[in-house]
Amino acid sequence: MTGELAIDRGILRISGSDAYKFLQDTISNDMGGTKKGLVYASILTPQGKYLFDFFVAANGDDYLIDIAVDRAPALAKRLTMYKLRADVQIEATDLCVNRGLGDVPSGAHADPRHADLGWRQYSATKGGEPTIDWTAIRVKHCIPETNIELIADETYILEAGFERLHGVDFRKGCYVGQEVTARMKHKTELRKGFKTVAIDGTVPIGSAITRDGKSIGQVFSQSNGQAIAYLRFDRAGDGMESQGVAIRLL
Repeated sequence: MTGELAIDRGILRISGSDAYKFLQDTISNDMGGTKKGLVYASILTPQGKYLFDFFVAANGDDYLIDIAVDRAPALAKRLTMYKLRADVQIEATDLCVNRGLGDVPSGAHADPRHADLGWRQYSATKGGEPTIDWTAIRVKHCIPETNIELIADETYILEAGFERLHGVDFRKGCYVGQEVTARMKHKTELRKGFKTVAIDGTVPIGSAITRDGKSIGQVFSQSNGQAIAYLRFDRAGDGMESQGVAIRLL
């Protein structure tokens, strides 16, 4: 079973004797999870803001990084900058990301973010044409996507739900941006973040949400009368709209 081809994804290979430690010191999640399956993780700025999100899979002695294809070159450049003298090689591959729903086939991995996102498989063989409505699944479960809800140098991963999506580990030790992320977790209550809402129509992605004439958030992915919205929780409530389209909390 090869599933369907994820046309917007690419794969980097990370190899070398220091590859595991290098990634462990760099990403938001614990590399130990690669011994059991896929690890979903991010790389942050020193100020704790999102730069990249991706999956990491063990591949023999190497590691594969499954990332949005248009972000792969920038990630490779960032990792090259971080590796200094470590024995780490970073290279693009021609491998395909295939995915599907239902039982996880041999050689594939369950998507760690949510069971309804099915499985992912890395292969030299291309899967079939995309037919699954992944946006509908994401919107239903409030799962943000690279370049849509997740904006480089802007998004904070806890506001984006990375704890719920198993994309951050608070016990693994230091990584770039860890201090800010830990502070948000332990010392403050999140006042902003993503939430699935009802929407009576469609609006352009990024459209402002207003209530009582004040901007309180933005609308992003939309499907089947629902949307992923970024909201100020203390201002959200009855009377929200975006470009004349009514929005309601669920």
